[in-house]
Amino acid sequence: MSTRPLHIGILMTNTDRSAFGQRHPHDGEKFTALLKPLRPDWSFETVMVRDGEFPKDAGDFDGYIVTGSPASVHDDLPWIAPLFGLIREIDQRRIPTIGCCFGHQAIAAALGGEVAPNPRGWGLGAADTHFALTDPSMLPARKTLRLHAAHNEQVTKLPRGAVLLGGDDACPSAAYKIGDHILTTQYHPEMTPDFIAALVDDLDGKLATETISRAKTELARPAESAVFAEWMVRFLEHGRASLS
Repeated sequence: MSTRPLHIGILMTNTDRSAFGQRHPHDGEKFTALLKPLRPDWSFETVMVRDGEFPKDAGDFDGYIVTGSPASVHDDLPWIAPLFGLIREIDQRRIPTIGCCFGHQAIAAALGGEVAPNPRGWGLGAADTHFALTDPSMLPARKTLRLHAAHNEQVTKLPRGAVLLGGDDACPSAAYKIGDHILTTQYHPEMTPDFIAALVDDLDGKLATETISRAKTELARPAESAVFAEWMVRFLEHGRASLS
């Protein structure tokens, strides 16, 4: 496998421009902080998709991360259709890509899957994904992995060519893969404990009391973002090597 440094494009879809959002690093910075310590020689570039910015060519990057967003894949926003087009090209060219939360949903929607509101309402705080299948790059191995959660829509039909990796009762399709080049999670490895706690506090009074109470209870158990970060860099490396 090639060990050359990779140039990763972080497709920033997060549309939060609130005072809360301005007080915290944006998602491109969060993912860079998560992954850069694992691969110090890699370069990470945030592409502000939410502002209509896109790579000149899908091949400009060795791999991609599609971030989370408070936007819905069903929103009539001018950047969503071009994002779907880019995802289709990335899939066709088998460029390694990881989708998280909105990214997980956007990849599904772009490639023929379906996304709908979660019948149980908001998933907020943290959640476990129970893995029935894994990818060889998912090391260290886990049968169950806990990540931070903040979503009220989810994938209800997998995209074409996808293999379901895991989920739980509240979110049955929480992780899937396509070939050696797409890996997704409904959850948020980039969120730190301090950030998700602050987010829950910010949403207190905006969401149902029971949702906030449940979220605070779920945060008592730590998430395993560091494990998923290892999976991410390994998957991007393996996916890129398969193109060689």
